[in-house]
Amino acid sequence: MTSRADIEVRPVDETGFADWNRALNTGFLREPHSSDEVIEARRKRFASHRLVGAFDAGRCVATFRSFPQELTAVGGRTVPADAVSSVTVSPTHRRRGLLSRMMEQDLAAAKERGDVVATLIAAEYPIYGRYGFGPATTTTEWTVDVPRSGLDARWAGPEDGGRVDLLDPEDVRKLGPELHDRLRRSRPGVIDRDELWWQLDTGALRFHGTWTEPFYAVYRSASGEVEGMVSYTVDDHWGDAKQPLNTASVRWLIAVSPAAERALWHYLCSIDWVVKVKSGGRAPDDLLPLFLPDPRAAAVTTQADWLWVRILDVVRALEARTYEAAGSLVLEVTDGGGLTGGRYRLEASEDGAGSCTPTDANADLSLEVGELAALWLGDESAVRLAAAGRVREERAGAARQADALLRTSRRPWCPDVF
Repeated sequence: MTSRADIEVRPVDETGFADWNRALNTGFLREPHSSDEVIEARRKRFASHRLVGAFDAGRCVATFRSFPQELTAVGGRTVPADAVSSVTVSPTHRRRGLLSRMMEQDLAAAKERGDVVATLIAAEYPIYGRYGFGPATTTTEWTVDVPRSGLDARWAGPEDGGRVDLLDPEDVRKLGPELHDRLRRSRPGVIDRDELWWQLDTGALRFHGTWTEPFYAVYRSASGEVEGMVSYTVDDHWGDAKQPLNTASVRWLIAVSPAAERALWHYLCSIDWVVKVKSGGRAPDDLLPLFLPDPRAAAVTTQADWLWVRILDVVRALEARTYEAAGSLVLEVTDGGGLTGGRYRLEASEDGAGSCTPTDANADLSLEVGELAALWLGDESAVRLAAAGRVREERAGAARQADALLRTSRRPWCPDVF
Protein backbone atom coordinates (compact mmCIF):
# COMPACT_ATOMS: atom_id res chain seq x y z
CA MET A 1 0.00 0.00 0.00
CA THR A 2 1.32 3.42 -0.97
CA SER A 3 1.96 5.65 2.04
CA ARG A 4 0.00 8.88 2.43
CA ALA A 5 3.17 10.90 1.90
CA ASP A 6 3.70 9.32 -1.53
CA ILE A 7 0.23 10.29 -2.78
CA GLU A 8 0.41 13.73 -4.37
CA VAL A 9 -2.51 16.15 -4.05
CA ARG A 10 -2.27 18.84 -6.70
CA PRO A 11 -4.26 20.99 -9.16
CA VAL A 12 -5.34 19.33 -12.40
CA ASP A 13 -4.39 20.92 -15.72
CA GLU A 14 -5.51 20.24 -19.29
CA THR A 15 -3.24 17.24 -19.70
CA GLY A 16 -4.60 15.50 -16.61
CA PHE A 17 -8.29 16.21 -17.16
CA ALA A 18 -9.22 12.92 -18.86
CA ASP A 19 -7.63 10.93 -16.03
CA TRP A 20 -9.37 13.14 -13.44
CA ASN A 21 -12.68 12.58 -15.28
CA ARG A 22 -12.13 8.80 -15.21
CA ALA A 23 -11.53 8.91 -11.45
CA LEU A 24 -14.65 11.07 -11.03
CA ASN A 25 -16.77 8.52 -12.91
CA THR A 26 -15.26 5.68 -10.89
CA GLY A 27 -16.05 7.39 -7.60
CA PHE A 28 -19.68 7.93 -8.61
CA LEU A 29 -20.00 4.34 -9.92
CA ARG A 30 -20.51 5.46 -13.50
CA GLU A 31 -18.92 3.91 -16.59
CA PRO A 32 -15.25 4.88 -16.08
CA HIS A 33 -14.38 6.24 -19.52
CA SER A 34 -16.38 8.99 -21.22
CA SER A 35 -16.62 9.71 -24.93
CA ASP A 36 -14.45 12.46 -26.37
CA GLU A 37 -17.58 14.59 -26.82
CA VAL A 38 -18.54 14.28 -23.15
CA ILE A 39 -14.98 14.94 -21.98
CA GLU A 40 -14.86 18.12 -24.05
CA ALA A 41 -18.23 19.27 -22.69
CA ARG A 42 -17.08 18.68 -19.12
CA ARG A 43 -13.76 20.33 -19.84
CA LYS A 44 -15.64 23.41 -21.05
CA ARG A 45 -17.99 23.34 -18.07
CA PHE A 46 -15.14 23.06 -15.58
CA ALA A 47 -12.66 25.32 -17.39
CA SER A 48 -12.97 28.14 -14.87
CA HIS A 49 -13.28 25.85 -11.85
CA ARG A 50 -10.67 24.77 -9.33
CA LEU A 51 -9.91 21.10 -10.03
CA VAL A 52 -7.79 19.07 -7.64
CA GLY A 53 -6.78 15.42 -7.77
CA ALA A 54 -4.84 12.95 -5.66
CA PHE A 55 -2.33 10.93 -7.67
CA ASP A 56 -0.76 7.59 -6.80
CA ALA A 57 2.06 6.59 -9.17
CA GLY A 58 0.65 9.01 -11.72
CA ARG A 59 -2.95 7.70 -11.63
CA CYS A 60 -5.74 9.93 -10.30
CA VAL A 61 -7.40 8.22 -7.33
CA ALA A 62 -9.41 11.09 -5.78
CA THR A 63 -11.14 14.17 -7.18
CA PHE A 64 -12.28 17.53 -5.85
CA ARG A 65 -13.75 20.60 -7.53
CA SER A 66 -14.76 24.03 -6.30
CA PHE A 67 -15.96 27.14 -8.05
CA PRO A 68 -17.32 30.63 -7.31
CA GLN A 69 -20.99 30.80 -6.39
CA GLU A 70 -23.49 33.34 -5.10
CA LEU A 71 -25.86 32.23 -2.33
CA THR A 72 -28.90 34.23 -1.26
CA ALA A 73 -29.09 34.93 2.47
CA VAL A 74 -32.24 35.75 4.43
CA GLY A 75 -33.50 39.14 3.25
CA GLY A 76 -32.26 38.89 -0.35
CA ARG A 77 -28.58 39.83 -0.15
CA THR A 78 -26.15 37.45 -1.80
CA VAL A 79 -22.83 36.31 -0.35
CA PRO A 80 -19.78 34.93 -2.19
CA ALA A 81 -19.55 31.19 -1.69
CA ASP A 82 -17.02 28.48 -2.38
CA ALA A 83 -19.10 25.74 -4.01
CA VAL A 84 -17.63 22.26 -3.46
CA SER A 85 -18.49 19.41 -5.82
CA SER A 86 -17.13 16.35 -7.67
CA VAL A 87 -15.76 14.92 -4.41
CA THR A 88 -14.67 11.29 -4.80
CA VAL A 89 -12.09 8.87 -3.46
CA SER A 90 -11.52 5.66 -5.41
CA PRO A 91 -12.43 2.50 -3.43
CA THR A 92 -8.77 1.41 -3.46
CA HIS A 93 -7.68 4.56 -1.59
CA ARG A 94 -10.26 5.19 1.12
CA ARG A 95 -9.32 5.99 4.72
CA ARG A 96 -6.00 7.60 3.84
CA GLY A 97 -6.95 11.20 4.58
CA LEU A 98 -7.19 12.27 0.92
CA LEU A 99 -10.52 14.06 1.30
CA SER A 100 -9.27 15.84 4.40
CA ARG A 101 -6.18 17.08 2.58
CA MET A 102 -8.19 18.37 -0.38
CA MET A 103 -10.96 19.89 1.74
CA GLU A 104 -8.64 21.64 4.19
CA GLN A 105 -6.62 23.18 1.35
CA ASP A 106 -9.76 24.36 -0.42
CA LEU A 107 -11.41 25.88 2.65
CA ALA A 108 -8.23 27.69 3.64
CA ALA A 109 -7.97 29.15 0.12
CA ALA A 110 -11.65 30.15 0.20
CA LYS A 111 -11.14 31.94 3.52
CA GLU A 112 -8.12 33.73 2.07
CA ARG A 113 -10.13 34.81 -1.00
CA GLY A 114 -12.80 36.33 1.22
CA ASP A 115 -15.64 33.88 0.60
CA VAL A 116 -18.25 34.13 3.34
CA VAL A 117 -19.38 30.49 3.19
CA ALA A 118 -18.67 27.22 1.44
CA THR A 119 -21.51 25.06 0.10
CA LEU A 120 -22.10 21.53 -1.13
CA ILE A 121 -24.79 18.91 -1.76
CA ALA A 122 -23.92 15.89 0.39
CA ALA A 123 -24.29 12.47 -1.24
CA GLU A 124 -23.84 10.92 2.22
CA TYR A 125 -24.80 12.54 5.52
CA PRO A 126 -21.96 11.56 7.93
CA ILE A 127 -19.03 12.89 5.90
CA TYR A 128 -19.07 16.68 5.97
CA GLY A 129 -19.93 17.62 9.53
CA ARG A 130 -16.33 17.00 10.53
CA TYR A 131 -15.27 19.82 8.20
CA GLY A 132 -17.66 22.33 9.77
CA PHE A 133 -20.55 21.97 7.31
CA GLY A 134 -24.14 21.82 8.51
CA PRO A 135 -27.38 21.00 6.66
CA ALA A 136 -28.97 24.38 5.92
CA THR A 137 -31.93 23.52 3.66
CA THR A 138 -34.29 20.59 3.24
CA THR A 139 -35.68 19.19 0.00
CA THR A 140 -39.11 17.58 -0.34
CA GLU A 141 -40.65 15.76 -3.29
CA TRP A 142 -44.35 15.13 -3.67
CA THR A 143 -46.08 12.66 -5.97
CA VAL A 144 -49.52 13.90 -6.99
CA ASP A 145 -52.26 11.35 -7.68
CA VAL A 146 -53.94 13.42 -10.40
CA PRO A 147 -57.37 11.67 -10.52
CA ARG A 148 -57.66 12.09 -6.76
CA SER A 149 -56.58 15.74 -6.71
CA GLY A 150 -60.07 17.14 -7.27
CA LEU A 151 -58.96 19.35 -10.15
CA ASP A 152 -61.27 19.81 -13.11
CA ALA A 153 -60.02 17.47 -15.86
CA ARG A 154 -61.34 19.97 -18.41
CA TRP A 155 -59.10 22.77 -17.11
CA ALA A 156 -58.15 24.98 -20.03
CA GLY A 157 -55.91 27.63 -18.50
CA PRO A 158 -55.45 30.11 -15.65
CA GLU A 159 -58.51 32.00 -14.47
CA ASP A 160 -56.56 35.14 -13.56
CA GLY A 161 -56.08 36.40 -17.11
CA GLY A 162 -52.63 34.85 -17.44
CA ARG A 163 -51.66 32.08 -19.84
CA VAL A 164 -49.43 29.02 -20.09
CA ASP A 165 -47.46 28.37 -23.28
CA LEU A 166 -44.97 25.74 -24.36
CA LEU A 167 -41.42 26.93 -25.06
CA ASP A 168 -38.54 25.78 -27.22
CA PRO A 169 -35.06 25.44 -25.68
CA GLU A 170 -33.78 28.63 -27.30
CA ASP A 171 -36.67 30.56 -25.70
CA VAL A 172 -35.78 29.08 -22.30
CA ARG A 173 -32.22 30.36 -22.70
CA LYS A 174 -33.59 33.84 -23.45
CA LEU A 175 -36.27 34.08 -20.75
CA GLY A 176 -35.01 31.79 -18.01
CA PRO A 177 -31.98 33.70 -16.66
CA GLU A 178 -33.89 36.90 -15.87
CA LEU A 179 -36.73 34.98 -14.21
CA HIS A 180 -34.32 32.95 -12.12
CA ASP A 181 -32.46 36.10 -11.09
CA ARG A 182 -35.72 37.53 -9.77
CA LEU A 183 -36.34 34.34 -7.82
CA ARG A 184 -32.91 34.18 -6.23
CA ARG A 185 -33.16 37.78 -5.01
CA SER A 186 -36.26 36.86 -3.04
CA ARG A 187 -35.65 33.37 -1.61
CA PRO A 188 -32.91 32.40 0.85
CA GLY A 189 -30.94 29.32 -0.16
CA VAL A 190 -31.17 29.87 -3.92
CA ILE A 191 -27.86 29.87 -5.82
CA ASP A 192 -26.95 31.55 -9.10
CA ARG A 193 -27.15 29.87 -12.51
CA ASP A 194 -24.59 30.89 -15.11
CA GLU A 195 -24.94 30.84 -18.90
CA LEU A 196 -23.40 27.36 -19.14
CA TRP A 197 -26.06 26.06 -16.73
CA TRP A 198 -28.78 27.07 -19.18
CA GLN A 199 -26.87 25.61 -22.11
CA LEU A 200 -26.51 22.28 -20.34
CA ASP A 201 -30.12 22.22 -19.18
CA THR A 202 -31.45 22.85 -22.68
CA GLY A 203 -29.09 20.54 -24.54
CA ALA A 204 -27.00 23.21 -26.24
CA LEU A 205 -24.04 21.61 -24.44
CA ARG A 206 -24.15 17.84 -23.76
CA PHE A 207 -22.58 16.93 -20.42
CA HIS A 208 -23.57 13.26 -20.54
CA GLY A 209 -23.57 10.67 -23.29
CA THR A 210 -27.34 10.69 -23.83
CA TRP A 211 -29.79 13.58 -24.02
CA THR A 212 -33.59 13.56 -24.06
CA GLU A 213 -35.15 16.93 -24.67
CA PRO A 214 -37.68 17.80 -21.93
CA PHE A 215 -40.82 19.86 -22.31
CA TYR A 216 -40.78 23.49 -21.20
CA ALA A 217 -43.76 25.69 -20.32
CA VAL A 218 -43.98 29.33 -19.25
CA TYR A 219 -46.62 31.27 -17.31
CA ARG A 220 -47.24 34.89 -18.30
CA SER A 221 -49.42 37.16 -16.19
CA ALA A 222 -52.35 39.10 -17.60
CA SER A 223 -49.93 41.96 -18.33
CA GLY A 224 -47.67 39.60 -20.31
CA GLU A 225 -44.88 39.39 -17.73
CA VAL A 226 -43.01 36.10 -17.38
CA GLU A 227 -43.58 34.92 -13.80
CA GLY A 228 -42.98 31.18 -13.92
CA MET A 229 -41.38 28.39 -15.91
CA VAL A 230 -41.22 24.61 -15.71
CA SER A 231 -39.13 21.86 -17.27
CA TYR A 232 -40.52 18.34 -17.22
CA THR A 233 -40.41 14.90 -18.83
CA VAL A 234 -43.16 12.32 -19.30
CA ASP A 235 -42.76 8.56 -19.40
CA ASP A 236 -44.75 6.17 -21.61
CA HIS A 237 -46.59 3.65 -19.46
CA TRP A 238 -49.91 1.98 -20.24
CA GLY A 239 -51.88 -0.52 -18.18
CA ASP A 240 -53.10 -3.95 -19.29
CA ALA A 241 -56.56 -2.54 -20.08
CA LYS A 242 -55.02 0.04 -22.43
CA GLN A 243 -55.35 2.76 -19.84
CA PRO A 244 -52.70 5.54 -19.78
CA LEU A 245 -50.63 5.49 -16.59
CA ASN A 246 -48.04 8.12 -17.45
CA THR A 247 -46.01 10.14 -14.93
CA ALA A 248 -44.84 13.70 -15.52
CA SER A 249 -41.57 14.33 -13.68
CA VAL A 250 -40.63 17.94 -12.97
CA ARG A 251 -36.95 18.68 -13.53
CA TRP A 252 -37.34 22.21 -12.18
CA LEU A 253 -40.13 24.72 -11.62
CA ILE A 254 -39.38 28.33 -10.70
CA ALA A 255 -41.90 31.08 -10.10
CA VAL A 256 -41.95 34.57 -8.63
CA SER A 257 -45.67 34.68 -7.79
CA PRO A 258 -48.18 32.25 -6.25
CA ALA A 259 -50.37 32.74 -9.34
CA ALA A 260 -47.57 31.39 -11.53
CA GLU A 261 -46.99 28.41 -9.25
CA ARG A 262 -50.69 27.57 -9.16
CA ALA A 263 -51.05 27.84 -12.93
CA LEU A 264 -48.03 25.64 -13.66
CA TRP A 265 -49.01 22.90 -11.18
CA HIS A 266 -52.57 22.89 -12.54
CA TYR A 267 -51.19 22.72 -16.07
CA LEU A 268 -49.03 19.69 -15.23
CA CYS A 269 -52.02 17.95 -13.66
CA SER A 270 -54.16 18.62 -16.77
CA ILE A 271 -51.93 16.94 -19.37
CA ASP A 272 -53.76 14.13 -21.15
CA TRP A 273 -52.63 10.62 -20.15
CA VAL A 274 -50.76 11.87 -17.08
CA VAL A 275 -52.04 10.27 -13.87
CA LYS A 276 -49.11 11.14 -11.58
CA VAL A 277 -46.94 14.24 -11.25
CA LYS A 278 -43.60 14.06 -9.46
CA SER A 279 -42.75 17.51 -8.15
CA GLY A 280 -38.96 17.28 -8.09
CA GLY A 281 -37.11 18.85 -5.16
CA ARG A 282 -39.14 21.59 -3.46
CA ALA A 283 -39.03 23.46 -0.18
CA PRO A 284 -40.76 21.48 2.60
CA ASP A 285 -43.37 24.25 2.96
CA ASP A 286 -44.05 24.46 -0.78
CA LEU A 287 -47.54 25.60 -1.76
CA LEU A 288 -48.21 22.64 -4.08
CA PRO A 289 -50.55 20.66 -1.78
CA LEU A 290 -52.56 23.81 -1.00
CA PHE A 291 -53.23 24.35 -4.72
CA LEU A 292 -55.15 21.05 -4.88
CA PRO A 293 -58.80 20.73 -3.80
CA ASP A 294 -57.67 17.54 -2.05
CA PRO A 295 -54.18 18.16 -0.59
CA ARG A 296 -53.93 14.48 0.37
CA ALA A 297 -53.48 13.72 -3.32
CA ALA A 298 -49.94 15.09 -2.92
CA ALA A 299 -47.99 12.47 -0.97
CA VAL A 300 -44.47 13.17 0.29
CA THR A 301 -42.18 10.61 -1.36
CA THR A 302 -38.79 12.12 -0.45
CA GLN A 303 -37.65 14.42 2.33
CA ALA A 304 -33.98 14.90 3.19
CA ASP A 305 -31.22 17.39 3.87
CA TRP A 306 -30.06 19.23 0.75
CA LEU A 307 -27.77 22.28 0.72
CA TRP A 308 -24.97 22.13 3.30
CA VAL A 309 -23.20 25.32 4.37
CA ARG A 310 -19.82 25.90 6.00
CA ILE A 311 -19.46 29.40 7.47
CA LEU A 312 -16.02 30.88 6.83
CA ASP A 313 -16.64 34.34 8.31
CA VAL A 314 -19.15 34.56 11.17
CA VAL A 315 -19.28 38.36 11.20
CA ARG A 316 -19.97 38.78 7.49
CA ALA A 317 -22.42 35.88 7.41
CA LEU A 318 -24.53 37.21 10.27
CA GLU A 319 -24.43 40.76 8.94
CA ALA A 320 -25.46 39.66 5.43
CA ARG A 321 -28.90 38.47 6.49
CA THR A 322 -31.93 40.16 8.03
CA TYR A 323 -33.72 39.22 11.27
CA GLU A 324 -37.31 38.58 12.27
CA ALA A 325 -37.17 40.59 15.52
CA ALA A 326 -34.99 43.01 17.44
CA GLY A 327 -32.66 41.63 20.08
CA SER A 328 -29.14 40.83 21.21
CA LEU A 329 -27.45 37.44 21.49
CA VAL A 330 -23.89 36.40 22.37
CA LEU A 331 -22.74 33.27 20.54
CA GLU A 332 -19.74 31.12 21.45
CA VAL A 333 -18.79 29.47 18.14
CA THR A 334 -16.39 26.52 18.15
CA ASP A 335 -14.58 25.79 14.88
CA GLY A 336 -12.40 22.70 14.82
CA GLY A 337 -11.00 23.85 11.48
CA GLY A 338 -9.65 27.04 13.04
CA LEU A 339 -11.20 29.33 10.41
CA THR A 340 -13.79 31.41 12.23
CA GLY A 341 -14.31 30.35 15.86
CA GLY A 342 -14.77 32.83 18.69
CA ARG A 343 -17.34 34.72 20.72
CA TYR A 344 -19.61 37.16 18.89
CA ARG A 345 -22.38 39.57 19.83
CA LEU A 346 -25.27 39.69 17.37
CA GLU A 347 -27.41 42.82 17.53
CA ALA A 348 -30.63 42.92 15.48
CA SER A 349 -32.61 46.13 15.08
CA GLU A 350 -36.32 46.74 14.55
CA ASP A 351 -35.83 47.18 10.80
CA GLY A 352 -34.31 43.70 10.50
CA ALA A 353 -30.69 44.77 10.05
CA GLY A 354 -28.02 43.00 12.06
CA SER A 355 -24.52 43.78 13.28
CA CYS A 356 -22.00 41.30 14.61
CA THR A 357 -18.82 42.02 16.57
CA PRO A 358 -16.31 39.94 18.56
CA THR A 359 -16.90 40.27 22.31
CA ASP A 360 -15.62 39.18 25.72
CA ALA A 361 -19.12 39.17 27.22
CA ASN A 362 -20.57 35.98 28.67
CA ALA A 363 -22.02 33.68 26.03
CA ASP A 364 -25.77 33.12 25.79
CA LEU A 365 -25.52 30.15 23.43
CA SER A 366 -22.60 27.80 22.63
CA LEU A 367 -22.50 25.83 19.40
CA GLU A 368 -20.26 24.31 16.73
CA VAL A 369 -19.82 26.23 13.48
CA GLY A 370 -21.81 23.53 11.65
CA GLU A 371 -24.81 24.09 13.92
CA LEU A 372 -24.59 27.82 13.28
CA ALA A 373 -24.73 27.04 9.55
CA ALA A 374 -27.90 25.01 10.10
CA LEU A 375 -29.47 28.04 11.82
CA TRP A 376 -28.11 30.73 9.49
CA LEU A 377 -30.63 30.41 6.63
CA GLY A 378 -33.53 30.12 9.06
CA ASP A 379 -34.44 26.47 8.50
CA GLU A 380 -33.42 24.86 11.79
CA SER A 381 -34.56 25.58 15.34
CA ALA A 382 -32.09 26.36 18.13
CA VAL A 383 -34.62 25.02 20.64
CA ARG A 384 -34.71 21.73 18.72
CA LEU A 385 -30.91 21.52 18.52
CA ALA A 386 -30.62 22.29 22.24
CA ALA A 387 -33.05 19.47 23.04
CA ALA A 388 -30.85 17.14 20.96
CA GLY A 389 -27.72 18.27 22.83
CA ARG A 390 -26.17 19.93 19.78
CA VAL A 391 -26.51 23.50 21.10
CA ARG A 392 -25.91 24.49 24.73
CA GLU A 393 -27.79 27.25 26.49
CA GLU A 394 -25.50 29.29 28.73
CA ARG A 395 -28.43 31.50 29.67
CA ALA A 396 -31.95 30.18 30.20
CA GLY A 397 -34.20 31.06 27.27
CA ALA A 398 -31.33 31.84 24.87
CA ALA A 399 -32.36 29.14 22.37
CA ARG A 400 -35.91 30.47 22.21
CA GLN A 401 -34.55 33.97 21.65
CA ALA A 402 -32.28 32.66 18.89
CA ASP A 403 -35.32 31.18 17.14
CA ALA A 404 -37.17 34.50 17.41
CA LEU A 405 -34.23 36.20 15.70
CA LEU A 406 -33.08 33.63 13.16
CA ARG A 407 -36.02 31.54 11.99
CA THR A 408 -37.94 32.66 8.91
CA SER A 409 -41.65 32.62 8.08
CA ARG A 410 -40.94 30.66 4.87
CA ARG A 411 -38.28 27.97 4.79
CA PRO A 412 -35.16 28.40 2.63
CA TRP A 413 -34.92 26.45 -0.60
CA CYS A 414 -32.13 25.46 -2.96
CA PRO A 415 -33.65 24.23 -6.24
CA ASP A 416 -30.38 23.08 -7.80
CA VAL A 417 -27.77 20.37 -7.53
CA PHE A 418 -24.12 21.09 -8.30
